[in-house]
Amino acid sequence: MSERPTEKTLAELAPADHECRLCGYVYEPSKGDGKGNISPGTLFEELPSDWRCPVCGARPNQFSSIGASKAPSGFQENLNYGFGVNNLTPGQKNLLIFGGLALGFLFFLSLYGLN
Repeated sequence: MSERPTEKTLAELAPADHECRLCGYVYEPSKGDGKGNISPGTLFEELPSDWRCPVCGARPNQFSSIGASKAPSGFQENLNYGFGVNNLTPGQKNLLIFGGLALGFLFFLSLYGLN
């Protein structure tokens, strides 16, 4: 019996963003770098050797991978199910969950105003 290959989520398949450890600048491959004439779609690994951080001038070895930030966290075949929340990024899902909890808490507190 053959082993099934492990599936990867869309966030794992998307190109990773890299953050400068010195100043916090985030290089996003989808945006590129307008100051350094790097076109959108250029992966961090494909940057020229003389490229520097546009904010502080740090070399590429001062950057660390932070993963993809704007990719859905689910699998491709699951994106069409549910109420559309499968297309949300992890940050958007957090906002939806904790925003709903905060709204519910405010409604609960408003019940004390009824007399």
